[in-house]
Amino acid sequence: MGAGPGDPGLITLRGVQCLAQADLVLHDWLVNPAILRHANPAAEIACLGSHGAKATQRVIPQDEVNARMVTAAQQGKTVVRLKGGDPDVFGRSAEEIEALDAAGIPVETVPGVTAALAAAGYAGIPITHGKHCSAVALVTGHERHNKVGPPLDYGALARFPGTLVFYMGVTTAPHWSGALITEGKPADTPVAIVRRCSLPDQQTVRCTLATLPETIAEHRLRPPAVIIVGQAVALATEVPWFASRPLFGQCVLVTRPKDQAGPLWQRLTDLGAEVLQQPAIRISDPADWGPVDATLERLDRYDWLVFSSVNGVRYLLDRLCNGGGDLRRLGHMKLAAIGPATADELRRYRLQADLMPQQYRAESLADELVAKAGGERFLLARASRGREVLAQRLTAAGSTVDQIVVYSSTDVPQPEPEVAAAMSAGRIDWVTVTSSAIARSLGDLFGEQLHQPKLASISPITSGVLRELGFEPAVEAVEYTMDGLIEVMLANQEGTVQ
Repeated sequence: MGAGPGDPGLITLRGVQCLAQADLVLHDWLVNPAILRHANPAAEIACLGSHGAKATQRVIPQDEVNARMVTAAQQGKTVVRLKGGDPDVFGRSAEEIEALDAAGIPVETVPGVTAALAAAGYAGIPITHGKHCSAVALVTGHERHNKVGPPLDYGALARFPGTLVFYMGVTTAPHWSGALITEGKPADTPVAIVRRCSLPDQQTVRCTLATLPETIAEHRLRPPAVIIVGQAVALATEVPWFASRPLFGQCVLVTRPKDQAGPLWQRLTDLGAEVLQQPAIRISDPADWGPVDATLERLDRYDWLVFSSVNGVRYLLDRLCNGGGDLRRLGHMKLAAIGPATADELRRYRLQADLMPQQYRAESLADELVAKAGGERFLLARASRGREVLAQRLTAAGSTVDQIVVYSSTDVPQPEPEVAAAMSAGRIDWVTVTSSAIARSLGDLFGEQLHQPKLASISPITSGVLRELGFEPAVEAVEYTMDGLIEVMLANQEGTVQ
């Protein structure tokens, strides 16, 4: 299966379907880890090694890869061999399929977007053009020593009437570029080196065929890269859409719980950011469901059910339905939600909030509830920790208030190694801080290093906790939502800090 050149959105629908069925996923080091989120949660996932100065494990020899696929398939497992780009474009798939065929194992090939084609879309280089270039040649810059058949004919390539795209050609560029010029290719032929195509740190460097080796050395360009040679390079857009996105080149750390980070991750990715994920807190079942179950048996005692988070909605209503009840048991109650995300979660259960404050904070919710329903009976669905403002204000207004812990919130004890390394290296430009609990946990996770990136706070309450810990937020959302958070980050990029 081809994973595409890097952008996880470029995997095919068939690729997603196959990953969901896999028992074993064997992937190359160039495959974006974000693609693996499509894999069957029960699947075994193994990287086949890494290359270069940052290599962390040995590269598994091809014979071992073949043997592992054969053995797993013979055990009845569904195996996905996940390769960067397209498996049939310099991907050695033929050797692997030969081994599987010899063992009598059925094989399906799932194509992927290859880097040469991705460069056209992501670097703004039209590798074909009706008026200038009607052919494309995909060329390896690194022929194998044991190749059967004649070597590359650089004379034919020099005369090729179209665009040449070299794969694996960075380290061998002096050899093949010199050979093309010797065989008559004009020395001033336009060239583009597209490194890490379709990824947030994509780099495009232009030069000529004659200056290619010194350009690679000057910019210290290393694989992975494709090198495009021909007049098509001169037709490229000056600033392609991919690099013109507002957060391109920025690294953003998303700190929400893992199962809630997806929408924010997707939005930031669409805006061009490199997004790292480091949950600062974990959300899980409460330590004891007993009090929740007992309260669900006496819902008739309450006039209002109040939710101050998306998690509160999900955990309470799932418990109600999974315990044999259904939403009719809430029919006599009015529902309050602290903000639009919580109200949206209620709508997922076909429920409509009766009250949502204009400002999405506990103080505003309490004020509006007191004004509308002071003295009535309230049930608050809450986390295992958090502020007591809502309960205190309702009680002070003469209301009857009961609270039930419907989920646990605990700090993550240590950061992921990749995130810790990025923070230490100063690679992270932004950290999103979307709750007071997350703010406190981030202080424990990163300590003084948290002064290096810009902190994006979702609300004045969260900003207050950050300042209490000694960290000044760079921006604070005007509207206390994920969209509001992104808006102030974008305003900061444009030079208007809010």
